[in-house]
Amino acid sequence: MSNPRDLEAYLDERRAQGLYRTRLTVESPGVELQLGNERLLAFCSNDYLGLATHPDVIAAFQRGAAQYGVGAGASHLVSGHSRAHAALEEELADFVGSERTLLFSTGYMANLGVVTALMQRHDPIYEDRLNHASLIDAARLARARVKRYPHVDSDQLRGALEQQPGGTKLITTDAVFSMDGDLAPLPALLQLAQDHGAYLLADDAHGLGVLGAHGRGSFEHFGLAIKSPVILMDTLGKAMGTFGAFVAGDAVLIETLIQQARTYTYTTALPPAVAEATRASLKLVQSEPWRRTRLRELVARFRRGASELGFALAPSDTPIQPLILGSANRALAVAAHLRASGIWVPAIRPPTVPAGAARLRITFSSAHDDAHVDRLLEALAQFMSSDDVAH
Repeated sequence: MSNPRDLEAYLDERRAQGLYRTRLTVESPGVELQLGNERLLAFCSNDYLGLATHPDVIAAFQRGAAQYGVGAGASHLVSGHSRAHAALEEELADFVGSERTLLFSTGYMANLGVVTALMQRHDPIYEDRLNHASLIDAARLARARVKRYPHVDSDQLRGALEQQPGGTKLITTDAVFSMDGDLAPLPALLQLAQDHGAYLLADDAHGLGVLGAHGRGSFEHFGLAIKSPVILMDTLGKAMGTFGAFVAGDAVLIETLIQQARTYTYTTALPPAVAEATRASLKLVQSEPWRRTRLRELVARFRRGASELGFALAPSDTPIQPLILGSANRALAVAAHLRASGIWVPAIRPPTVPAGAARLRITFSSAHDDAHVDRLLEALAQFMSSDDVAH
């Protein structure tokens, strides 16, 4: 686009297609949001365990700010790596069961850093077709030869790997897919990685804190260890309730990332106060398993109610419950009805999801209660009575 009128035409086209994105300005935290004079019950946050507003986490953040200030001031490799960062990396490694971990500012930067550090131009990367945008962009940035396989289809992946006899190979996948809530077949993917000499990079942003007997994530859920060829990426801004991300794996991997990951080297370190808040959050994840139990109960209650109403939900037992509606305009209509009922669930539309698969991405938190779930179901039922959106 060569001039401002081209940009205006682009924006007008997005509006006409029902794809224009807008932001809300939120004035309060938690599952009940204040927007000016409007109070909305939200089912769209990734704060799955309700820890973002926990008093212990807030107090730890305040103590960290008093001790270290509100910013790190430099990158980790200059003067920005504090005792708080070092302690958190050690505690996260102990929690997920890896030799070491490495903190990144965001999950997006972590995925870009891993892929570009390990892969060179024309190296093959095998991607699940529904991978998160950060994994897709990481492969592009590495200038790799990308081979996309059908969603969670390990048989198709096996065939593709067999056509590449040697060299450095990387399999990338969401562990819990962010728009569908289903799980990658990690045992099968790990076996393929071992059989074909490939790395397996799994983005478990939506599994950490939620899945597994102790909340250690998707690998614990499947009984798998975090050791070579596994590379685990987890974010801290979802179930952990804070901000940032980390990569877990063998010590040699972490040392390589320190040397080679540009998104680690060339950015200011996470504020130490955030690291201290995350340390407090990590303790709560381990000491309060009731939060995961409560989350599972709320998801089960919603799925039972939605089934009784005739809604066709995607097969997900995670806090991510997508209600597929088809067209962008239909998804917008349901979202508008819910907002008029005091409930906020934004419509998810292309290009975030494939064309024809626009949806409501309904997410739950242990901070919700039964009455909240019932209120959501009632509002959905009211819309369905006037317009069949169940199929």
